[in-house]
Order: sequence, then structure tokens, then C-alpha cells
Amino acid sequence: MRQIFPAYTYGEGPRAGCYWPDTVSVPARLAATGRISCDIAVIGAGFTGLSAALNLAEAGSDVVVVDAQSLGWGASGRNGGFCCLGGSAASDSILTKLHGEPARREFRTAEHRAVDLTASLIKKHNIACDTHSDGETLMAHTQKAMDGFEDRAKTIERDYGVTPTILQQSDLAGHGMTGPFFGAITNPIGFALNPLKYSLGLADAAQKAGARIFSDTPVQRIDQQGGFTLTTPDATIIANRLIVATNGYSSDDLPQWLRARYLPTQSNVIVTRPMSDKELDTQGWTTHQMSYDDRFLLHYFRLMPNKQMLFGMRGGLASSAAADARMYRLIRTHFETMFPAWTHVETPYSWQGLLSISRDLTPYAGPIPEMPGAFTAISYHGNGVAMGTYAGALLADMAQDRTLQHLHPKIMQTPPKRFPLGRFRRATLWPLYAYAMVVGG
Repeated sequence: MRQIFPAYTYGEGPRAGCYWPDTVSVPARLAATGRISCDIAVIGAGFTGLSAALNLAEAGSDVVVVDAQSLGWGASGRNGGFCCLGGSAASDSILTKLHGEPARREFRTAEHRAVDLTASLIKKHNIACDTHSDGETLMAHTQKAMDGFEDRAKTIERDYGVTPTILQQSDLAGHGMTGPFFGAITNPIGFALNPLKYSLGLADAAQKAGARIFSDTPVQRIDQQGGFTLTTPDATIIANRLIVATNGYSSDDLPQWLRARYLPTQSNVIVTRPMSDKELDTQGWTTHQMSYDDRFLLHYFRLMPNKQMLFGMRGGLASSAAADARMYRLIRTHFETMFPAWTHVETPYSWQGLLSISRDLTPYAGPIPEMPGAFTAISYHGNGVAMGTYAGALLADMAQDRTLQHLHPKIMQTPPKRFPLGRFRRATLWPLYAYAMVVGG
């Protein structure tokens, strides 16, 4: 496998301090062995792969899912748990310029439907994943950001058919949102969840529907001659169709088409110990709204129902134990700056994981060119809870040659272009990250 971060990134080090595994036991699953035949093979047991497997199994297909690690080991089991609008990092103006206004509006509709689909799966399969938050709140970190909220509210109403709520700076304390903010706007679409519990819930539902799921089964080779042959350390898997759902943990040679068409980027999270009511009141942040700001190196944060605060931040281009320690100090500094009354509050959990971005800043879900019968979805730009779930459902229909049950927006039909610099493409982010650090995000 050719992956562009060092081996450390794909090991246990970055995940060792993750909070989510302490909240649920991951059932032991066997590695694949021997010769296995199926209709459709799925590589990757995260949101996309498990959503695809669930849809496939429910439709009667014989599906096998394999993952190099345990279920939800990658980004799907270590993200911030924001089930919200997103999937693209491109602005409205860029989307319109590149794809046209109808395509931009169509993509916004798909974003909304992705959140609704995730909520419906949780309800249908009784997935207990600690949901909370009535929508998502954007905090204005500058007056300029606050000044743009009226226009943003009109855009939200136009694109999603909902009415957001704007809070002035003077209103924040009364809503339990005290901090260095100039106001807030809440979009009522979305909710927070425990991502690992959600992943395991999808896996359980898929298995009950008939899917066979194997962990600790890295695919070492893909051969195609009519169907697909996947070679793993202890198994040979024969499938008529193939879905590749590895996102930020993809490799540049499985399949070869993926080479340089995605850019893995780190996101970092810390979680506090449980806090007392007095500690929460002293800071004045008591809301359970999932919240974020719109800096380049954005912060995302939420007070969970058990009174532990989750705080995440983009950034970090190096990957090693020393780099993780440096990033912890940086994210801790940002946390204390935003919530100064909690400088004494320990953050025993700290970890990082890989999201994926594409060159045109939009996600892709569709066929793998040059590999008839193979499909992939990739690059949700840090918003994969809903969009990954949705993309998996799209791929399931495609792999069965079935009429699509969900809207497949034109923007998600365009295969990603390759980044320059090949395996050194992470260097394209260094100037942007350096500038963001200098100007404060």
C-alpha cells in the first residue's frame, strides 16, 4: 500500500487517546480466511462502507465487508460526531462558477437529505448513539463574521427551506454561549452523536440483514478479470462488483486510479473530564448545541450531555508522537483562550484522524473509471457523518444497477482530478496553514 503519511499515522498512536472507545465495547470480529465468494465486496467499514452494505443486504445482495482494522477504526470512529450539512469545502460562488446555479442548489438539497437519511437510519434500527443538539450553531469570531449573518440566513432559507435563528452578542449569555464571540446563527438542520456507536449500529443492522463483515483484513491486491479478486493475508475474496470506501485512509495503489485524487488532512480533538455545574456556570457555556466557527483552521465544539466538552481543530501537517504532542499543546492553548474559566480542567482524551479533501473541494460518489463494476465515494471535507452515509446508499444502488433511490447531484458525479506533486502533495497545504497560524486561523 502506498500511503502518503508516515506509517505512524496508520497505526495506534494517533488513536490511543481517543474518547469514543471508552464509551462502547467494539464486538470482536474475525478476519477473513479461505476462499470467499459474494455478489459485492466492500473495502472499508466506516460510514460509507457500512451504509452501502446495509442497503445492499436489505436489497438481497450477498455482500462482504472487509476492513484493515476494527469497525470504525478510522475517521468514522474518531471524528467529532457532527451530523450536519456539508461535504464540500467550496463556496457558493465557486460551486456556481464551476457547475452552475441549478447544480449548486441540487447539491444543497442532497446535503439536507443526507442528514435526514442518517436520522432515519438511527430511528429505523434503534441505534443508541447519544444524539443531542437541535441543529448546528455557527459562532461569529469577528464582527465581520457577525455582519454577514443576515445574508447567511437568507441563503439558508433559500437553499434548505428552514429558518435559522440569529443571536446578538448581548443574547449569548442567556443561551449558555458565553465566550469570545460576536453573535451566533443556528441552522436547525443536524444533530450531534457518538460516531463510534453509530458506526457499530450500522454494522449490526447490516449484519442482521445478511452482510458478512470482517475486521483485521487488509486488502493487499485487487485483480479484475470479469469480476474482482481481492487478496488479503489469509483470504481470497471473489466478487462480481466492488465498492471502495476508504476515504482519508485510502492508498494510492488500491486501486491505482485513486493515486493523488485525494488529500488526507488531519483533524485533532480533545475531550475534558466531566465538569461540575459550578464549573459550567463559571464559564457560562452550558448549551448542548454543536457549535463551530468559520476560521480556515476551524474550531468545532460541543458540551455533551454527560458534561464533558469536546473541542476539535483542523491543522497539523506532520505526523509522529512528537508532532501529536505539539498539536495537543496548540489545541489546548486554543481551548483555554476560548474558554478561559476552564484552564484548570483536564483533557485526558486527545487524538487525531484523517479526513479527505479533493482538488475541486467537492465529494465524489460514482464509478471508478477504467474499472467497470467498481465504485467509490471519497472526500467529504470533514463532514462525513451524514454525507458518507448518503454516499454509501448511492453506491449500493449503483452496484446493483438499480434505479437510484436518492438524489445524486451533478456535483458529486464529477470524478476528482489529481493533485500536483504526487505523494508529496501535502506540501500544497503548508503555505495555507502557515498563513492561518500567523493571522490567527
